[in-house]
Amino acid sequence: YSLNKNNFDISKAFEKIRTPLKYDKNKRGMSTFDFDETLIDKGKNFIIAKKDNEEIKISSADWPIKGPELDKQGYSFDFTDFVNVRGGIEGPLLQKMRNQIKKYGPDNVFVLTARPQEAAVAIHEWLKTKNINIPFENITGLANSTGDAKAAWILNKYTEGYNDMYFVDDALPN
Repeated sequence: YSLNKNNFDISKAFEKIRTPLKYDKNKRGMSTFDFDETLIDKGKNFIIAKKDNEEIKISSADWPIKGPELDKQGYSFDFTDFVNVRGGIEGPLLQKMRNQIKKYGPDNVFVLTARPQEAAVAIHEWLKTKNINIPFENITGLANSTGDAKAAWILNKYTEGYNDMYFVDDALPN
């Protein structure tokens, strides 16, 4: 995710941040959930790490720990399998998502994932099987698993007027 994606102007966000904070009675709330190990658990998707002639299959559950370690060792990564949602049960925050939809409405609840944007179709369909229907456009695949990418996306939402934000992710660096 680039700070300039979708014509995002970071200077606009920083200007808004520099403005002295005032109590705003007009809260605009939103909730943002990571997908893997947050909304879904025990999924069957995996990442392939490659270096020289070695390939390592990494589960989505192991990715937050093993991914950065292997990246430092010079591995490249193939996320092809992550355009699908295979297996999985309700994750620890799926009920919280339902509660936030009741509080803020489906238009103000988002999924923000390191998966590629092409995975949005499968994520949307999986959520529907759990009786959750948020707008398709509220599912963003960054194809990037860094905390900086997710921070840039949230900063962009701030410039859109959201000022009461809930964000949850299974990876501490995010």
